[in-house]
Amino acid sequence: MSDKGYIEQEEIFSQVLRAGRRTYFFDVRETKAGDYYLTITESKKFTHDDGSFHYKKHKIYLYKEDFDEFSTMLNQATQFVLKEKGQEVISERHQKDYHKPEEENKENNGASVEDASSESFTDISFEDI
Repeated sequence: MSDKGYIEQEEIFSQVLRAGRRTYFFDVRETKAGDYYLTITESKKFTHDDGSFHYKKHKIYLYKEDFDEFSTMLNQATQFVLKEKGQEVISERHQKDYHKPEEENKENNGASVEDASSESFTDISFEDI
């Protein structure tokens, strides 16, 4: 029995996709009536400052009557993303030279302040005063 009081059905078929800190589980289970349904679970690992960790899980229950529409919409959405953005992953995690826009502004502002300050001041000897 799970911690929410639901009886977890035994998996009939199961596949696991590990993707960084996330793991996806695709499990076929059986209803009380003897039919099959699919659960898709995303499990994400979170680490605390003290080194301990916990997992957050999100689960989708998908029944046979929704398979066709779900599959169609998932395919359309993934094709849209690939068409618009391509296969290359764009994120700070996957690019070593990636800078967030606010970091670039800080770097540019910092450089321009130094440049401006060095141009606006001249060397003055206290002996001249």
